[in-house]
Amino acid sequence: MRTFDNVAALEAAVGEELGTSDWHTVTQEQINLFADATGDHQWIHVDPEKAATGPFGKTIAHGYLTLSLLPVLLEQTYAVENVAMGMNYGANKVRFPSPVPVDSKIRVVAKLLETKPIAIGTQFVIQATVEREDSEKPVCIAEVVYVLAGKE
Repeated sequence: MRTFDNVAALEAAVGEELGTSDWHTVTQEQINLFADATGDHQWIHVDPEKAATGPFGKTIAHGYLTLSLLPVLLEQTYAVENVAMGMNYGANKVRFPSPVPVDSKIRVVAKLLETKPIAIGTQFVIQATVEREDSEKPVCIAEVVYVLAGKE
């Protein structure tokens, strides 16, 4: 994990890789809980018997489940000290180039693309590339936006 002393130190890292998370196994229980939380019970996600005869041979994670794992994965890649507040500000681009079959291991590689000052702090755009173990193609590429305000 890469640690920055303050917001200014993170700002100076534009264009640099921030880090790579640990591997996270996506389980059927996690997929089912996400389906319950969102109401998306499509068989490709929650019916292992039917999915076994489908295009992927097993259930796959929801794309938005993969996206929703970014906070926990990004938390493992970098830290910024002396921050008064941090918040998710949204996403500029999100793509799901390949599926996440159940029991796959995924991780994120984070790169700081840009920063800019805004009224409540500094806005950061991070390219989050989610990789699947034993796959050359990423499962998610997202430009996520966060805001950090340093301690005064």
